Amino acid sequence: MSDLRLALHPTDHQQGNLNAGILLIEYADYECPYCGRAYPLLKRLLKEKGREFHFVFRNFPLREIHPFAYASAITAEAAGKQGKFWEMHDQIFENQEKLNADFLLSLSRRLDLNDARFAKDSSSLEVKNKIDSDFESGIRSGVNGTPSFFVNGMKLQTYNETYESLLHGIDQKSGIAF
Repeated sequence: MSDLRLALHPTDHQQGNLNAGILLIEYADYECPYCGRAYPLLKRLLKEKGREFHFVFRNFPLREIHPFAYASAITAEAAGKQGKFWEMHDQIFENQEKLNADFLLSLSRRLDLNDARFAKDSSSLEVKNKIDSDFESGIRSGVNGTPSFFVNGMKLQTYNETYESLLHGIDQKSGIAF
């Protein structure tokens, strides 16, 4: 069993209730099919119970097996520099089967991002360091596959790609009837 090695950080992308008693952190790879299947479950969870927990997304691109995972993470982080991280995050997951360099660039235009700023941010050390920091915190926390979830700092072991298993795991780890 692993514990989270990096607590909530100001650079984390967050949704939900910051003051909730439940903190759910996901380490994910944009090209991972399992993360793609978890995406609508998390959207449902946020819609139905977003006031009851706080959600954080962290990048964990598995570059060796997913050639567009890192580029997708860069695209989402660069969009975040213009206040559109979650919009880009959603577009990438909703179009996983189309991922390539041209498609990722088209998403930046679809979201009406400033082209020059997007290009600059996409190649910035700050964006790359953010992704590397997310990845390193995942390694130190025992992440060895995606998606990996942590509830209040403890790794969720019971998720089996169903909404019910996600809810049950959150209940079990948080000690709060969710």
